[in-house]
Amino acid sequence: MINLQDISYVRLGTADLDGATTFARDILGLEITYQSKDSVYLKSDQREHTLCYVAGSPADQTVAFEVAESADLELAAAELDKLGHPVHVGTDKEADLRRVRRFIAFNDPTGNRIELVWRPAFSNRRYHGERDAGITGFSHVGLCTTDAARDEAFWTSVCNARVSDRIGDAALLRIDEIHHTIALFPTNRAGIQHINHQVESGDDVMRSYNFLSDRQVPMVFGPGRHPTSSARFLYFEGPDGMVFEYSSGVREIADELLYRERQFPFDPKGFCEWGAKPQIKEFRN
Repeated sequence: MINLQDISYVRLGTADLDGATTFARDILGLEITYQSKDSVYLKSDQREHTLCYVAGSPADQTVAFEVAESADLELAAAELDKLGHPVHVGTDKEADLRRVRRFIAFNDPTGNRIELVWRPAFSNRRYHGERDAGITGFSHVGLCTTDAARDEAFWTSVCNARVSDRIGDAALLRIDEIHHTIALFPTNRAGIQHINHQVESGDDVMRSYNFLSDRQVPMVFGPGRHPTSSARFLYFEGPDGMVFEYSSGVREIADELLYRERQFPFDPKGFCEWGAKPQIKEFRN
């Protein structure tokens, strides 16, 4: 089994690197740690970067997860190869570009690009966003799935993820005590469905609601409160149609023996207990 320790970063291709950089810094509230003519690295917590925009196709999207030991990469590669998932072993140059010591890359059953990394770089400087969005860190991603049962089985049997709850067939998966680090949303494509940053409080969610409204950033769901994770949330659209989320107060599951996964309806009530209705395609029937 592949033991995922934490989510590490996302890499997104973009045809407008300057525009994506401006959004991530001035609207989303991240901090630039390094910039070149074809990439920009941004941080949201103690890690050196959690989001990297790269000049290229917006279809190029990658999410990375950390493993504990270098040997875990070899074990994971062998397991994935046995299951028919071709593995790319990152070169030293590619690892340097990702600010990690070593990594491997593969596609999950839907075709989402996944990287497993060892020893991602942490910063000796605390995160200080260009605007005070109240961000406390990069927390989770939504991934598209073209076969929800198949992909749930991959993440829970090949990897160490556990189902916390389901909304219809959409599984919310945890790899530690946090309610979910991966959310699988049924659709007809591969890709990252949304990117979440935790903020300190519900007040921060509402402050960003007003901030984004004033700047005419398209908001696609919320403010609201998830009945699954208990988090207060706001979803909005960024460059290349990527959906970003702020949330606060996410549930933690400390007792694995006592917790039982729950089933919620795949309708607005399953996504929000305050009555907000999503404008996100993957959240609607």
